[in-house]
Amino acid sequence: MTAHPYHLRLTTVDIQDSVRIEVHGDLDYNSADLLVEEVTARLSGRPALTNLHLHCADLGAIDSIGLSALLMIGRRTTVAGVRLHLDDRPANLDRLLELTGTLDYLTAPLPTGAAETPVTEGTAVRPTGPDGTT
Repeated sequence: MTAHPYHLRLTTVDIQDSVRIEVHGDLDYNSADLLVEEVTARLSGRPALTNLHLHCADLGAIDSIGLSALLMIGRRTTVAGVRLHLDDRPANLDRLLELTGTLDYLTAPLPTGAAETPVTEGTAVRPTGPDGTT
């Protein structure tokens, strides 16, 4: 069996109150869980964390499951009170985020009072409807 040449590799660097995760390869159906699991582990293991940097310069293709993973990471960082940074985004990621209207959502400053509930593996965040109901 031959490995896909663009499989996802992550390089994680802890720096004081920040974590930097370098993303190398495709973020897709086969690999998205790997990134979500790494982020969740870092959020759980570092309660004083204030910034999470996803370094995306070497990101290859990204499909709808990859976008879903980024949205999940955005929800988990918000709940944890951690600012998400998508650094060195390639053009294909910018196009996808702009097309789907998620660029501002993923890169906006944290809302006030965001860190009220600790993030643990398996934490579910339910979106609310336009009238504030689920």
